[in-house]
Amino acid sequence: MPLTALLLPMLLAEPLAQATPAGQEDPQDNAATAGTPKPEIPPVLLPAGTESAPEDIDNGVIDGRRRPGYQAPLPEKVTQDNPGAVRAPPPEAFSQEEFPIPDRWRLIQTLGVVKEHWWDPYNQNTYKGDRPINRAKVPWLPIKEDDWFFTAGLTSDTVLEPRTFPIPVGVQTTERPGSLNVFGKDASLVFSQTVIATASLVKGQTAFKPPVVEYKVALALNYNYVNVPEKRVLFVEPSKPSHRSDHFLGVQEAFIDYHLRNVSDRYDFDSIRVGIQPFQADFRGFLFNDQQLGIRLFGNRDNNRVQYNLAAFWRLEKDTNSGLNSVVERPRDDFVFVANVYRQDFLIPALTSQFTVVYNRNREAGQIKVDDNGFPVRPALLGNLRGRDYDVFYLGYNADGHVGRINVTASAYAALGQDRNSIFTDKKADIRAFFGAAELSYDHDWMRFRLSGLYASGDHDPYDSTETGFDAIFENPIFAGADTSYWIRQTIPFAGGGRVIGVNGRNGILNSLRSSKDQGQSNFNNPGTMLVGAGGDFDLTPELRLSTNANHLWFENTTTLQTLRNEGSIPNDIGWDLSAAAIWRPKATQNIVARLSAAALVPGKGFRDLFDNAEGNRNYYSILANVIVTY
Repeated sequence: MPLTALLLPMLLAEPLAQATPAGQEDPQDNAATAGTPKPEIPPVLLPAGTESAPEDIDNGVIDGRRRPGYQAPLPEKVTQDNPGAVRAPPPEAFSQEEFPIPDRWRLIQTLGVVKEHWWDPYNQNTYKGDRPINRAKVPWLPIKEDDWFFTAGLTSDTVLEPRTFPIPVGVQTTERPGSLNVFGKDASLVFSQTVIATASLVKGQTAFKPPVVEYKVALALNYNYVNVPEKRVLFVEPSKPSHRSDHFLGVQEAFIDYHLRNVSDRYDFDSIRVGIQPFQADFRGFLFNDQQLGIRLFGNRDNNRVQYNLAAFWRLEKDTNSGLNSVVERPRDDFVFVANVYRQDFLIPALTSQFTVVYNRNREAGQIKVDDNGFPVRPALLGNLRGRDYDVFYLGYNADGHVGRINVTASAYAALGQDRNSIFTDKKADIRAFFGAAELSYDHDWMRFRLSGLYASGDHDPYDSTETGFDAIFENPIFAGADTSYWIRQTIPFAGGGRVIGVNGRNGILNSLRSSKDQGQSNFNNPGTMLVGAGGDFDLTPELRLSTNANHLWFENTTTLQTLRNEGSIPNDIGWDLSAAAIWRPKATQNIVARLSAAALVPGKGFRDLFDNAEGNRNYYSILANVIVTY
């Protein structure tokens, strides 16, 4: 029977008692005092079966609802047994839902999420510096504390490069009978395999502060094979074949990095690094981008918004065919001194400005250097063929950042100094040369569009007392397509105006007329370079990127070329450099990177005036297949 049916007769029979306000007497109490009996209120009847809850039902929670005032029992006390762990903060420092853990290195393995394997570079690995060294396992290692880390790396860099470029015919003998032209066949092939092994030992917890000390070594083993169609391109002796295989082991890094001090509670610091070390003088590698023997004082201030470098480098000799450092030869009489400072949000917010002073002191006039293939590289066989000393100061400003939605990278240099022996006059000459480059880019979703421009002054009068052709110390530019570009990737020989001289250098953009970018001296008697280009990067997927570039190149002034070639007029137009590259990164990581690129040079009037080939080809090409695998 419904509850309302039971209560209705009682409600009709007699009204319920009303509540009495606080502080007032109940009339019923007065009646009771007077001896008047109270009327009895019949009890409220509950439905059958609801008088008490069953024993198996929690009185605190029924059907997902908690009874007011009910306190559930607390879980068992959490304890941990972890000998050697840092003492945890007091319990009041944590909420009731948290408890302290041992340390960030052992956490993953303690939880059983990852089981470490030495060959696995993706997950936690002691050999990748993710966990400190267990001193008990390496008692022979002279370390005394528990915050030492070891990092090992192995990189394979494979290059296959078919290409064409103007190749002079051998003078004493030729590869084929009847080769009588100045330039012969132009197709060649390059294969290069480099394996780089690195190892570093670091002290200090580096998540928020610099390492206390770091020891690092990097060795590179290179094997290369080249096949060209003409004699005296690979070897000075005409009797040797027109193909060559070579190998070399170079020391690319070997330094000690020591943390001198912290200068703020945000870990602004001063450190010093001594040994063979990488250094890049500007954002894009226009002036000096190399791994050389040196000493470097560096650090930061103002919560890392200001950074600085004071460095001195003693340049090592390079292996001729691999370009790697040779530590078995005496270093060159060529010194580079660098001072620079970076400032974020200067001159405008979101722009980092860098001010640089670089001094290059060269004293190699009294030396003769012949490379491994028998070709003289110092002094260069150009002009009077005499050795040179020079002192050059580079004053530079570089910027990197963005203005609104426009990404900006810019560089400007003035080269000021003195050449002790000009190759044209045998006299001293002042050096007054200038350089400027800029790249603007705009990002739209998965696309980036780029505009590039570069100017390097050329020498307008080889016989005056001023050299105005700009040249760098050791350039490796990341600009206008970088080594995807034909002009940056390939060396164009300057036949007919100098022996074993290139118009430009491999992995270089300047038309410097040097014997070798690796082993030669800077030359400020050159035609200069101008470039205007456009390009785009398209991230088709997280793993696949397509890059395209179209650059037009000119000589800034061809007076030097006319003098060396004994020609009355040479046009400035070099031509169009067109390139495209596909870059694939499986699993969207940097551990495997494959690149396939193609570039073509469509010669302009100036290039066709200087060069020709036996087959009458108007265009030149370069294909680059490159695979980099890193552990």
